[in-house]
Amino acid sequence: MSTKQPKQLHLNLFLMNVGHHEAAWRFRDTKPEQITEFSYYEHLARTAEDAKFDSVFLADGLAVNKQIQHGAFLGLEPFTLLSALAAVTKRIGLIGTVSTTYNEPFHVARKFASLDHISNGRAGWNIVTSGSILEANNFNLDQHPEHRARYERAGEFVDVATGLWDSWSDDALVIDRKAGVFADADKVRPVHHRGEHFQVRGPLNIPRPPQGYPVLVQAGSSEDGKEFAAKYAEAIFTAQQTLEEAKQFYTDVKTRLLRYGRSPGQLKILPGICPIIGATEAEAKEKEQEINELTVPAYGLSQLSNMVGIDLHAYPLDGPLPKLPDVDQINGNKSRFQLVLDLALRESLTIRQLLHRLAGGRGHRTFAGTALQVADQLEEWFVGGGADGFNVMPPYLPGGLEEFAQGVIPELQRRGLFRTDYSSQTLRGHYGLARPQHPAQPSSELQSHPAANG
Repeated sequence: MSTKQPKQLHLNLFLMNVGHHEAAWRFRDTKPEQITEFSYYEHLARTAEDAKFDSVFLADGLAVNKQIQHGAFLGLEPFTLLSALAAVTKRIGLIGTVSTTYNEPFHVARKFASLDHISNGRAGWNIVTSGSILEANNFNLDQHPEHRARYERAGEFVDVATGLWDSWSDDALVIDRKAGVFADADKVRPVHHRGEHFQVRGPLNIPRPPQGYPVLVQAGSSEDGKEFAAKYAEAIFTAQQTLEEAKQFYTDVKTRLLRYGRSPGQLKILPGICPIIGATEAEAKEKEQEINELTVPAYGLSQLSNMVGIDLHAYPLDGPLPKLPDVDQINGNKSRFQLVLDLALRESLTIRQLLHRLAGGRGHRTFAGTALQVADQLEEWFVGGGADGFNVMPPYLPGGLEEFAQGVIPELQRRGLFRTDYSSQTLRGHYGLARPQHPAQPSSELQSHPAANG
């Protein structure tokens, strides 16, 4: 009889202050007045850790939405919040979103190295290129950089960051008090990077992180995004509406890994899922209708207009989408534009119906049903080759997380699809990812490093 353990899926908790639904702040039992209180996030992180989630995943943006009067999509700065959460959790991973467009590699490399040290190897970096003119306007720019240029900068940015993490050998710290030697100077090296976007001497002023590098996560499904993920990412957060689309994306990205000498297991594909859970299917559908009725059309129209590249406010809500620009003309999120267009055409949705479909997940899949039905959906996508796991996006908090933790996770555990306890100390260990070998360090030395095996 085989004793091989069944394959298990990965689950990240994608935190968005009061929840992912745009009307969450108006929904019963949410706590919008607490979105800047640390105790609120501490409760969410500890709930997720008790449920054995792989990580807490934080989004971030660098501008205020024009419709701030109707939306609560604000949040604490990721490094600050995740560092605080590291002190009140022990095993759960801590993934923060940081833009390569409006930061510098040295700053980001230093902060993630610090977070990885503070958390004993639980840090992850969600690498984004930003997609908004509003963000550009906060960083000395009148126009948002072009899509391709943003990804070119992102590639060089990650190359510099990984070089900085490698600027210290794992055994560079000597701390020989008697000899007066703190560090081996031959094992702390400048990077001397000179590229199109950055000039960085180095070395980093903090030793190599416990994980070697924080887990590198990417969120983007355009052609540029998929190629970037295949080269750099170890987990990719993506949005698909159907299993067939998810399978196509999964196969596409996993195949691209081969171009870079990588194997399929070195990249975890994690679609977003926004589950609305009820004791019965009817109750879940009623809850979905209730929260959708709390949406403010002006807010949704602003969001949708940004996605599709034209102002929709003048068009009738109960009519179809007007003719949209070609995807090549979109300088924001190209993959999300295509997803929204495909969804509207496939289901013949009016603008109002489309607003409701996007209100919970902004293009990520929303599903209303019982905990058992949600588990069925996750299993179908996982077993069917559409995902290695999921970014769970509770529509409202804390209730949506508590319902998932108390209902869906025990069912997945009963089926042998999710861990019942942590077997690793690090985020790399949770994902089954190897620790990056230092370029100057033989693999035999790597195995002796205390964090090498998670």
